[in-house]
Amino acid sequence: MSRRLANVTLDNLDDLPTRCRRCVFWELDPLAQARALELGEPALEKESWVSTVLLQWGSCGKIAYVDGAPAGYALYAPPQYVPRSVAFPTSPVSSDAVLLMTAHVIAEFSGGGLGRMLVQGMVKDLSRRGIKAVEAFGDLKPDAFSCVAPADYLLAVGFKTVRPHVRFPRLRLEIKTVMSWREDVEVALERLLGSMIPDRPLRLA
Repeated sequence: MSRRLANVTLDNLDDLPTRCRRCVFWELDPLAQARALELGEPALEKESWVSTVLLQWGSCGKIAYVDGAPAGYALYAPPQYVPRSVAFPTSPVSSDAVLLMTAHVIAEFSGGGLGRMLVQGMVKDLSRRGIKAVEAFGDLKPDAFSCVAPADYLLAVGFKTVRPHVRFPRLRLEIKTVMSWREDVEVALERLLGSMIPDRPLRLA
């Protein structure tokens, strides 16, 4: 079994699961997202967003492949490229951090270490680019349709809460701490990543 990571590009964007390929929860503000959904063009908006971030900032995601088949992904970008981030009650994201928007391992590939591989790949990428930290909004009450990472997952992989909230705490991971992960994190990481299914827009109260 061969496994590899690739940067998200316009050439492999269609390798994302359809639900994520057409999801613009993070990439657009709520009004723009509603317009895109009404016009039936969320996939075009997703492509435009990826193109802009690639040109202006660089790599904004990783796709994991197993024997050539897409098996998981993670998307991330500086907060200024993520309009939805300001809608959270625990915003803003720190100025020195990149925002982990979402991550997912396809169920049939879970349990093989792909979750750890994806996150470490992201961290190595950001480390080479001089980024000091990753932040994320966690969901303390996630469901199958949430585009927000479960807080339990973030805590399991080393994130620490920097701003508490009853539903959407903001958490932070210092890049240097990831390099020293212990092997016993892998099981929890895979289980939690496997439960993340970015799909329908999450309505924030």
